[in-house]
Amino acid sequence: MTRIVAIDYATFKARLIWQREEFEALEAMTAEAVQPVELDQARVGRLSRMDAMQAQAMSIEAQRRRKVQLDRIGSALQRIADGNFGDCLCCGEPIDGKRLEYDPAVLLCIGCAADAER
Repeated sequence: MTRIVAIDYATFKARLIWQREEFEALEAMTAEAVQPVELDQARVGRLSRMDAMQAQAMSIEAQRRRKVQLDRIGSALQRIADGNFGDCLCCGEPIDGKRLEYDPAVLLCIGCAADAER
């Protein structure tokens, strides 16, 4: 397994902070999309209201996924601060560097992730 050298921590931290800022900006932009859909038959027809409700449901799910990702990013930043970034949370072994490059918020090594999916 590839071990992260100290200089990479700064790179991963900067990338995680950038990702967090991007997700927070998206959250601010889409706050209106999750507001309740008005029941105003004169202004919006039944099908239009159904479309609006579907769009609202999709926005709520996207918001939930962003929250999960923000939590993962916060956890990765905390692991950097604690000095155990890059270690699998399940087995404690180092996570492959290429896996971390793809997703710095990843929690498990490839072996433990495969086991978790079974």
